[in-house]
Parts: sequence; C-alpha cells; structure tokens
Amino acid sequence: MALFKSEIIKKIINGSETYVSDAIIVNNKNYTTNGESVVVVKDTELCEIFLDSKTTNHIVIKSLTNVLVKSDTPIDEEFNEVELTKGSCVEFRKIGDNWYILSSDGLKGS
Repeated sequence: MALFKSEIIKKIINGSETYVSDAIIVNNKNYTTNGESVVVVKDTELCEIFLDSKTTNHIVIKSLTNVLVKSDTPIDEEFNEVELTKGSCVEFRKIGDNWYILSSDGLKGS
C-alpha cells in the first residue's frame, strides 16, 4: 500500500513508453519498483525493495527505516543486496547488466 503517489507522468524505460508515479511513499514490508524516480520508505520495521529493471532504470531511495534493496542482477558488479539504515539515501542506475550506486549517504553494504 502506498501512503502517497505523485501525479502520473510519461517515461521511456528500456525503449517502452509507460505512465508512472514519479515519487512514492511506501510503508510495505515488500515493494517492487515500477518506474518511480524517488521512493521514500517509512513506518515499517524493515522493507525489502526489489529493483525491477524491466520497469525502472534510475531511482533514488530515501530510507526513514531499515531497507534491504535487492535485484536480479548484481549491484556494483558484486552485491546481491544492499542494506540501508534509517536516514540514508541512495541513488541507483541500471547500466548494461548491472545496477550501480551513483551516490549515497549513510550506505551500509552487505
């Protein structure tokens, strides 16, 4: 369940035109990205976010709780998952077959 979704915008992701919310606030225990540019996570003890490269190629995740980010392809060419602690913010970009962390503050790796 999303606590907030921004207005719907048109994006081109992996060569396909799609309509998505640009920003979203979630409090789910699990969430799969769907083309958003920004996801804020709060009000849950732990949230697992799956980076879906079919719908998303660039995203910033702001963690107001503990977040475990997973993907079906490596993150920074070596990690299966990345742990974000409360207050951290991480920018991910899908390039080729991998997700890359472009910037972060307070990142905790696993």
